[in-house]
Amino acid sequence: MRLLRRSNTGEFRLTQDLVGDETIPPYAILSHTWGADDEEVTFEDLTNGNGKDKPGYEKIQFCEEQARQDDLQYFWIDTCCINKANYAELSLTINSMFRWYRNATRCYVHLSDVSRPPFNANDEFNSRPWESDFRNSKWFTRGWTLQELLAPSSVEFFSRESKPLGDKSSLRQQIHEITGIPKSALQGAPLSQFSDNDRFSWMERRQTKLAEDKVYALLGIFDVNIPLNYGEGAKSAFKRLQKEMDKLKECIQDLRLTDPRDDKKRIEDTKGGLLEDSYRWILENSDFHRWRDDQQSRLLWIKGDPGKGKTMLLCGIINELKKSMAKSGLLSYFFCQATDSRINNATAVLRGLIYLLVDQQPSLISHVRQRYDAAGKSLFEDTNAWVALSEIFTSILQEPSLNSTYLIVDALDECAADLSKLLNLIVHKSSVCSRIKWIVSSRNWPSIEKDLDTAAQKVRLCLELNEDSVSAAVATYIQTKVEWLAKRNRYSSNTRNAVQQYLSLNANGTFLWVALVCQELSNVPGWKAQQKLTAFPPGLDALYRRMIDQIMGSEDAELCKRILAVISTVYRPITLDQLVSLIDLPDGVAGEYNFLSEIIGLCGSFLTLREHTISFVHQSAKDFLVEKAYNEIYPSGRKNLHHNIFSRSLHVMSKNLRRNIYRSGAHGFPIDHVNQLDPDPLSPARYSCVYWVDHLRDCDPTRNTTSDLQDGELVDKFLRRSYLYWLEALSHCRGMSEGVVSTGKLEALFQARAEGSELLRLVRDARRFIMFHKLAIENSPLQAYASALLFSPTGSLIRGLFRHEEPKWITILPAMRDQWSPCLQTLEGHSSWVRSVAFSHDSTRLASASYDNTVKIWDASSGDCLQTLEGHSSSVNSVAFSHDSTRLASASYDNTVKIWDTSSGDCLQTLEGHSSWVSSVAFSHDSTRLASASSDNTVKIWDTSSGDCLQTLEGHSSWVSSVVFSHDSTRLASASYDMTVKIWDASSGDCLQTLEGHSNWVRSVAFSHNSTRLASASSDITVKIWDASSGDCLQTLEGHSDWVRSVAFSHDSTRLASASSDNTVKIWDVSSGDCLQTLKVDKALYHMSFNISDTYLHTEIGTINISTQSSSNTLLTNSEPHIPQYQGLALSSDGVWITYDSKNLVWVPSEYRPSCSAVSGKTIGIGVGTGRVWICKVELDAS
Repeated sequence: MRLLRRSNTGEFRLTQDLVGDETIPPYAILSHTWGADDEEVTFEDLTNGNGKDKPGYEKIQFCEEQARQDDLQYFWIDTCCINKANYAELSLTINSMFRWYRNATRCYVHLSDVSRPPFNANDEFNSRPWESDFRNSKWFTRGWTLQELLAPSSVEFFSRESKPLGDKSSLRQQIHEITGIPKSALQGAPLSQFSDNDRFSWMERRQTKLAEDKVYALLGIFDVNIPLNYGEGAKSAFKRLQKEMDKLKECIQDLRLTDPRDDKKRIEDTKGGLLEDSYRWILENSDFHRWRDDQQSRLLWIKGDPGKGKTMLLCGIINELKKSMAKSGLLSYFFCQATDSRINNATAVLRGLIYLLVDQQPSLISHVRQRYDAAGKSLFEDTNAWVALSEIFTSILQEPSLNSTYLIVDALDECAADLSKLLNLIVHKSSVCSRIKWIVSSRNWPSIEKDLDTAAQKVRLCLELNEDSVSAAVATYIQTKVEWLAKRNRYSSNTRNAVQQYLSLNANGTFLWVALVCQELSNVPGWKAQQKLTAFPPGLDALYRRMIDQIMGSEDAELCKRILAVISTVYRPITLDQLVSLIDLPDGVAGEYNFLSEIIGLCGSFLTLREHTISFVHQSAKDFLVEKAYNEIYPSGRKNLHHNIFSRSLHVMSKNLRRNIYRSGAHGFPIDHVNQLDPDPLSPARYSCVYWVDHLRDCDPTRNTTSDLQDGELVDKFLRRSYLYWLEALSHCRGMSEGVVSTGKLEALFQARAEGSELLRLVRDARRFIMFHKLAIENSPLQAYASALLFSPTGSLIRGLFRHEEPKWITILPAMRDQWSPCLQTLEGHSSWVRSVAFSHDSTRLASASYDNTVKIWDASSGDCLQTLEGHSSSVNSVAFSHDSTRLASASYDNTVKIWDTSSGDCLQTLEGHSSWVSSVAFSHDSTRLASASSDNTVKIWDTSSGDCLQTLEGHSSWVSSVVFSHDSTRLASASYDMTVKIWDASSGDCLQTLEGHSNWVRSVAFSHNSTRLASASSDITVKIWDASSGDCLQTLEGHSDWVRSVAFSHDSTRLASASSDNTVKIWDVSSGDCLQTLKVDKALYHMSFNISDTYLHTEIGTINISTQSSSNTLLTNSEPHIPQYQGLALSSDGVWITYDSKNLVWVPSEYRPSCSAVSGKTIGIGVGTGRVWICKVELDAS
């Protein structure tokens, strides 16, 4: 971002490019409607000292003068602060503009069509004579001004005379009436609160000079980034925007494990609300001030014993930081909770912190998307989740545009998994990231202190060393709680004073002790309160012991013990319905929430109940039960209790789970549309569905589980009778990922104890089943009975057990192999995105090019990796086989081309000479020469034997996107982003023709087979046919509605095929220019060729039958596209199906879907974004 300021000489000067919001000084920003292009002062004008005579110069003067009045030295104006000749800068600016307007101190709107005349006595009763012009101002009709209205907090309107008219606040009603934008949005409410349709509607009546800008002007409104592509048209730009919005939502949904804001509210509500006076002391604390004000003090560690109020202290700090931090700053936090397995591990902490950061600065999602787009939800959940998330987190913290940020993690001692990894990350990041300040809290654990002591920039704040401040805060808390008790139980003044005095004398600075005593007193009549006081000993452990003794002496002791035992053993808080499933209760209690609530109340004050969910009042309460009341609570031991929970879980699932439990209807009914019934039939079993295997694993293997792991026993019966119903239920519980993990744990249990049993075979089959069909069932629960059964091997044990659930409406089942060995052979090896695949001309081999800098050659029959070609130092863009299939050429971002021996894998030549990345390579038809196209604007022709550069073809003024030899190998054509095509003499290198006429980038060229014609495909949505000798344009073929990406001539040179981003292929008559066919393929194709008889069109997704429509038939127009018939093996346009003769054959799971593909005969090769390549050969009768 460059800013303007007036120099000492009175000239306007641009700053250097400022990177990172923290380096940018306060600035004003101008919003206006542009005049004619030659009226506005440009970046070049300012750089060269010109433009003072242009009408737009007055707007620069106005903005500077107004900014100076507001004590601002710097200002920004779109006409002259952007170097629009620099495409990268323009793209970055448009994707950043919303943030730049939001961060501006002032936004001045200059309305050139609104005049504010001098005051006239006749205007006495019309204080705004300009309002009519204001309502009709062109400014409210322009696309870009929408974000300029919504983003800044301060928007001030000025007339053409530079007189103030009012601001966004004083004119809110008028602006609302003019634009239809809700007042809350004008007041600064987060735009995410408004639906997509609402936000789109705000742009409906606005216009932009360029069609694409109407979409690009919405990027900030929807918090997304997309590359600019001028010339694509509004329709294409909108599709890309919508696709990016959908991907963004899906990524954020998968990232979200919990919303820490909801956790904070739950914690505050559970503890009776946040009392300001209980935390305000820390705002005056010298240690807190040092952390807040000293740039070198980046880590504040608040430590104290249980119950000292650390969590509520952090809640208060969060509230105060929100009030005081800069509007561009970020605040992210996480509350660890040991009793909830979802949020008691280091991976969960990072997910929560990243989620809130992305929610506040959505552009940061790009760091997540780089990994997520290839891996999906498993990125956040598999065994490598910590590694991936820590790398993503590090990348976010290094982001130059990241604003000043506060990161807060509460209760480190409750992080049960990978705490040391989390501590190391916090120590390291607090040392190297100057824009980041951390606050963490924990108990006084030596292990935590040992790790945090290595942090150089930390401030330690010990609550025990701030006893006076903490005690004063506790005293305020006591006063509030006693007032509540006095009102609730009608205390006399004497009782009130006695209670307050006792609490004050015995609290010892512990909030939790006060809260627990007050909770107990709330159930004691007022007249008994004083005599009960001495029953509450000082100190948490003493109070817990008294509570246990009281429970043990009651007539409900056994029931309370069972409840406390279960609640302290489950892996996350459970509901009342789930508690009923896991313990025996007195008759008449199950299902009666009032009775159940009373029973929970019998358990002393150990438990709290909120929205039917049972939790411990504090982690220290659970710790006491497990460590100091073990014998009373677990008379038979915890392992035995795990077994009881496991067996009861299988019982409740077997009883409640059934097919279509929510009566959803259609098999493809999406999970997001399923309505939960009331009462919820799945409610009692939700916990069990997710955690039954964990309880089995934690049993005593020698005493409890031996029989359970035998054939015909508990697990065996459950899997045989209820496995599919369990998968459906897991989908409804949003727990399919946990189900995959559980089946892995189950298999590990059986491998250790039951090798060779039938049950072990069943468990292994069950694991393969859920892993293979996870995505289908996760998105549509009833696919457990459709796709999952139909596309499992015929020898699958699960398929055999549930054959009665297969859909009866399919009479011919897909042919599947006997066992789980996939019919789609998976070739592992690439470690990054596969960019390109190509078959050899004899169809025996497949080559794949990857972003991991390697090329691999595969045997197309066996799927074996024959060669790994290493040598490039950057990503490989493209590969091409020579026509005799003996050599392979690879083009790379390292500016080189390599030629390889396809048999030995030896690098025969490294062709160096390009000064920028190489985009495309092509062999001559006699295989003696190779042409390479580069972004350095040149084409080079190489001798394939010696590696010598025979010619460097210069003349293009922008990237060369494509090269092709004529079929007689005498000429070469090149297509360029400079909107031209050039024809060269392949021997001399002379430019024979420069073909001009396209109005946008030329993407592809093709010679006719008789070498007399040349076709060019362009982003201007046309195809042109040229005379290859004279250079005359013979035809301009119009009809596509989006970029044309590739062209190919028929063998007889009478027809031409063109493929476009509008997802159609058109067949043209070369002589007349008539469109003979329009085929709706629903995918942009890059590679096409006609077969020898010109009846089929070979593409990377299959072979299209074009013989059904001859040139003599009635011409099809753009409005009459038809669905093509694919001949033999093909791939559906969305990559979901392998088809045969246009019929769906094999459903392709998401992890196998293509980033690129090639089809040759009965064999298909697919490259996947993750680096996987797979080959499938289908032997089916064509009939």
